[in-house]
Amino acid sequence: MPSNQARFLLLGIAGSLVALHLNLSEQFGKSDFLSHSTLFWVTTLFLLWQKRDKLHLESDTISSVVGSLLLALVLYRSLHLFEKDFFLRISPLLSLVGWGLLASGMKGLKQYWREIFLLGFLAIPWEFIYMFDVSVITAKFSAFILWILGFEVTRQGVWVILPTGSIEVYNGCSGVRMILQLLGLSWIVLAIAPTSWKQKIWLPITAILVGFTVNGVRVALMAVLVALSNSEGFTYWHVGNGSLIFSAISVLIFGAIGMGTISHEKKEDA
Repeated sequence: MPSNQARFLLLGIAGSLVALHLNLSEQFGKSDFLSHSTLFWVTTLFLLWQKRDKLHLESDTISSVVGSLLLALVLYRSLHLFEKDFFLRISPLLSLVGWGLLASGMKGLKQYWREIFLLGFLAIPWEFIYMFDVSVITAKFSAFILWILGFEVTRQGVWVILPTGSIEVYNGCSGVRMILQLLGLSWIVLAIAPTSWKQKIWLPITAILVGFTVNGVRVALMAVLVALSNSEGFTYWHVGNGSLIFSAISVLIFGAIGMGTISHEKKEDA
């Protein structure tokens, strides 16, 4: 077992790595990436803290050398980052693997599989999803909502058209960002809570459906505001605090469905 001094050293290294990445995320990343990084780091540290007394902290020479080299790579590249550098995404995962090798060795790395799974989400270049333009689908869904509510609505491509106004649904407003937010939450739930294989499939699908649906309602609302010539309301729900309200609503809906699904399956297994 390592001495208390070695434990404090490992704790200091972990804290420094987290602080370094969050600081770089603030400087070079977008605000949504910083919020994602903070959430995933907090969850990772929470999981580590929960099992702190059960961790096997004993490494070997080779593992310590490899771990030290990984951490040295993280520090070196952190000093030579440039804007939109992909390394900012993979550095948390490399930091955790390097720290795990230093603390527990290659054999003990399996203790951190949940944390590795978590930080693996940040390493995925989710921007590739924006290559799939779902604006037309979002426009169709929003127009359908308005039609159900009794509005005289038509659609041409990505345009949702009302008699007194129309809006164009851009890819950035198609719900992809909200979907990614909820996918991140589903990833955290899968890492923290014991789930069946059905839940591992169902929760990400639920995240996609909830994010798309809530954003579709938001687009429909903005179309009505444009038709009413309410520019202040449109700005509020488009780029103001209103957009955050819809994000909060989507999180609450997904959280309720997710907790309900997990609780229901626990009762069935009992």
